[in-house]
Amino acid sequence: MSQTAQYASFGAGILIAKTAAGVPVPFGALQDVALEIAGKNEELFGQYQAPLLVARSQTKYSAKAKMGYVSGPVYSQLFFGVTPATGTTSLAFNEAHNIPASTPFTVTVTNSATFVADFGVTYAATGVALTPVASGPTTGQYSFAAGVYTFAAADTGLAVNISYTYTTASVGSTMVIPNQLQGVQPVFSVILQRSWNGTGERFLLSNCIASKLSLPTSMAKFAISEMDFDCFAPNGGSPLTIYTDV
Repeated sequence: MSQTAQYASFGAGILIAKTAAGVPVPFGALQDVALEIAGKNEELFGQYQAPLLVARSQTKYSAKAKMGYVSGPVYSQLFFGVTPATGTTSLAFNEAHNIPASTPFTVTVTNSATFVADFGVTYAATGVALTPVASGPTTGQYSFAAGVYTFAAADTGLAVNISYTYTTASVGSTMVIPNQLQGVQPVFSVILQRSWNGTGERFLLSNCIASKLSLPTSMAKFAISEMDFDCFAPNGGSPLTIYTDV
């Protein structure tokens, strides 16, 4: 490699992870990646102010990746190390209904056949929340069973918004995250490419463990998720390989 060679890097680059089983997991809509190589120096002092010797004792390899897309494999294969099941649970938020004027004053929600759990009822006109009870609701109360909501006779004709969860068996995935023993986590490798105009460099990190997964929301903006990971060198191997084009 020439000691005078220089090249630029532009854009978010490319980042691809690969599981221990060899399954590639791309980071979708990549925003930016920060690869940090931080050495820890130890100093030998005598009676003078300046150190006599400086030696690097430890080096930490870590990275932060921000992405606009998060897929199931990022959760299951890179962070938690679990096997997802087919099917998902969805949230119906503020589903609009009117309390009927005749007994038994019940409302059957749209997804009652796969109803899972109640997440509240509010009056549509005021946003005031009703109180759930086991049975026999009075004004401002409701009861529910298997996706059928029962209201008080005094609340007939009023509009309500109902929130609840329900399952869909054929799409999506479900990951039940166990409380693992310490030291149990998936190990993966990543390759990061930085480039501009056809010239660039690649960084191969052979053994990585995720340390942080941030899943924000933001008003009037796309959510940018972040995954942090640390790299290590088992059995004294290489933690990092760098490939350059110049």
